[in-house]
Amino acid sequence: MKAILVNQPGGPEQLILSEYEQPVPKPHELLVRVHATALNRADLLQRQGKYPPPAGASPLLGLEIAGEIAAAGAACTKYKVGDKVFGLLSGGGYAEYAVIDEAMAMPVPENLSMDEAAAIPEVFLTAYQALVWLGNLQADERVLVHAGASGVGTAAIQLAREIGAEVYVTASAAKHDTCLALGATRAIDYKAASFKEEILEHTHQQGVDLIIDFISGPYFADNIDCLRLDGRLVLLASLGGGKVEYFDLRKILIKRLQVMGSTLRSRSRDYQVRLTQDLSAFALERFRSGRLKPIIDSVLDWQDVAEAHYYMEANKNTGKIVLRVV
Repeated sequence: MKAILVNQPGGPEQLILSEYEQPVPKPHELLVRVHATALNRADLLQRQGKYPPPAGASPLLGLEIAGEIAAAGAACTKYKVGDKVFGLLSGGGYAEYAVIDEAMAMPVPENLSMDEAAAIPEVFLTAYQALVWLGNLQADERVLVHAGASGVGTAAIQLAREIGAEVYVTASAAKHDTCLALGATRAIDYKAASFKEEILEHTHQQGVDLIIDFISGPYFADNIDCLRLDGRLVLLASLGGGKVEYFDLRKILIKRLQVMGSTLRSRSRDYQVRLTQDLSAFALERFRSGRLKPIIDSVLDWQDVAEAHYYMEANKNTGKIVLRVV
């Protein structure tokens, strides 16, 4: 089969379209003819040699797919050849064919294209894990989502809105309209203002109950100051760096705060299956009705994968960048 390979660790120019051995599904796996995949930050790090795939995972890039089942393992009972599915992978999405655990596959809603379905799994599963499983977000609580116009950010805004929470986001000014249209109460330009001052002012100094953060180090102290009593901070990445120069830990004690960090790719199969099932129960009907929707910045032919990686590295995208395979 054809697949996108990393010639050697480095920049996007190292991505090449070449031949690669087609995967063979195990008894509990589906072989999927990939119609579309999508970019994630993990793809950029793996391309650079900084984020190796988990043991046993495909070495190919690509953490999510949408496509048509080409073959099913002997133990598969839920789907049949020809069914359209989408879902999360531990690797292998940048290819004509990929295998996915049947329990991780979700049926493509009839109203969604393959491009749209491919833009859902990683960001909505990550956002759902952060908001619900870790953050325990409740109706009428306040949540601050950093990088609100990112793939995970746009998913988190919608999920939090459906839960009934009040949503604040940080994003560059050009991306505010998108965030507000999705259900954010207020969008803060992190380049022009202090998000801590804005949050405290607009919550009458009370702060928020939950923060979803991808920046880490530079935001940590202000995040803690923005949380109200019994607040929760969920760290999903460290794009701004992983170190804090000085911080008074007593603030965490005094406000009874919870600080959590999480990744999804390295989680066990059982964890990912349960998360997929929970998201499916909460979200699939909402996708069918249009209450939830994947936010797509752009769709490129997968032969233009280098261009796509350059574009994401420049932080130009609002929502997902999709690669159309066929």
